[in-house]
Amino acid sequence: MMSVKRVLVIAGSDSSGGAGLEADQRVLAAHGCYALTATTGLTAQNTLGVQDIFVVPSEFVRKQINAGLEDIGADVVKLGMLSSAETIDVIAEILQAHKVPMVVLDPVMVSTSGSQLLPEKAVKELRTKLLPLTTILTPNIPEALLLLKDAGAETSEPNDLKGMVELAEKICLLGPKAVLLKGGHLPLTKDHKISQDPKRGTLVVDILFDGTTATLFETEFLVSKNTHGTGCSLASAIAANLASGKDMIRAVRSAVRFVEVGIKTSIDLGKGSGPINHFHSTYTMPFAPGRFFEYVLDRQDVQQVWHQFTHHEFVEGMGQGTLPIERFKAYLVQDYLYLVQFARSNALASYKAKSMSSIAASAQIVLHIKREMALHIDYCASFGLSKQEMEETPETIACTAYSRYILDVGQSEDWLALQMALAPCLIGYGAIAKRLYTGEDTLRQGNTYWKWIENYVADDYTEAVRIGSALLEDHMQHVSPSRMEELIKIFVRATELEIRFWDMGLRGRAQ
Repeated sequence: MMSVKRVLVIAGSDSSGGAGLEADQRVLAAHGCYALTATTGLTAQNTLGVQDIFVVPSEFVRKQINAGLEDIGADVVKLGMLSSAETIDVIAEILQAHKVPMVVLDPVMVSTSGSQLLPEKAVKELRTKLLPLTTILTPNIPEALLLLKDAGAETSEPNDLKGMVELAEKICLLGPKAVLLKGGHLPLTKDHKISQDPKRGTLVVDILFDGTTATLFETEFLVSKNTHGTGCSLASAIAANLASGKDMIRAVRSAVRFVEVGIKTSIDLGKGSGPINHFHSTYTMPFAPGRFFEYVLDRQDVQQVWHQFTHHEFVEGMGQGTLPIERFKAYLVQDYLYLVQFARSNALASYKAKSMSSIAASAQIVLHIKREMALHIDYCASFGLSKQEMEETPETIACTAYSRYILDVGQSEDWLALQMALAPCLIGYGAIAKRLYTGEDTLRQGNTYWKWIENYVADDYTEAVRIGSALLEDHMQHVSPSRMEELIKIFVRATELEIRFWDMGLRGRAQ
């Protein structure tokens, strides 16, 4: 049984939605993790800056954290804006009591816009009580310098890559198992020198130091105003990756790339420092699971052709009992010939299937077609048509075009494409028969074609439709947007060929 990875985020709320808990939850959702939250502070802010902060009482923070850990639990705890020394004391106590396996600490002290988010007196509490419990600390350069200053190990700002590595090493001595020193405040040139003009920097180097080894992560220096919440987002992405089982280097590398693309694909919101794009690699299906065909048949590019197929003049003639009998007999012969190719197509689908359940499902449909053809022969006999006569009749152009199109899709493309080519026939006949069977305008008594309608609402055919539909519904949940569009085009083309088949039946075998 698949289990969801849980991350408890203890941080402040950003009313603008770009950073804090709001950004954390979007990042975790984008990574497929379940987010629990404990709010340490509420901010009134927008892209221009923080206007006010309300600090949540530490005892209420305690209640939030305990409520989450005692029930759902957490694989990783991510810490952000902690608001007060009292809250830090509470968090340190709880982390030890619950033996949380991994802690990601983003030492949020100053916002992107320059607002103080952690009182100076709380810095010591964070340094002495939380750093020893931290799996990975993610300070930027100003935060790293502030922590060292608080520890009495004040150092100068680095002016080259070597200085940044040394800074990361010094921070690691304060207690965390690993440090990711973020280099966004210090863009470098191609030769890893400090750029005198930040706008001319070409590289950002983040340094991961695990106590023994420094690993460098280089990214392009991006000139963008949309960097609000980058620190929160990076730390939450690391937390999600660690929760998912990645080792530290892979967790950090993936998170760095996530934020990099988030900045590149951001859109401007607000007048100041806007948020990054947290969903650049996330695709939301345009349909609810199990509702693919409902979505397809409701699309404007499908509605018209589907209506032409399911409400064709030939179909309406059967429902009202007015279809000329000779036209129906000609259709029956071609339908028999088509069913032979339809069975071949489903046999091909069974061959192309990747799982035993899909193989069996296609095989079941072939067996259903065999039973349907036996009924078809008996039904045709009632119209004076023998099996030999039908088999000796040449296929019409419409029959050949449609059946060979399906086989061609099956030969040249994959299993899913073949299923989409088969779907209009399988699902469409069921939909047509159901509509006619329940329709108020359908002639029942004395209708020559009533038995045809009954055949396609019978349990056997209904079950075949259910199996075929369920197969497609299951697989369509996992395709890309572009692939889905390709498959829908196949569905539309097959539906157009179904219309030609009705046209052939209505107007004669020359079609």
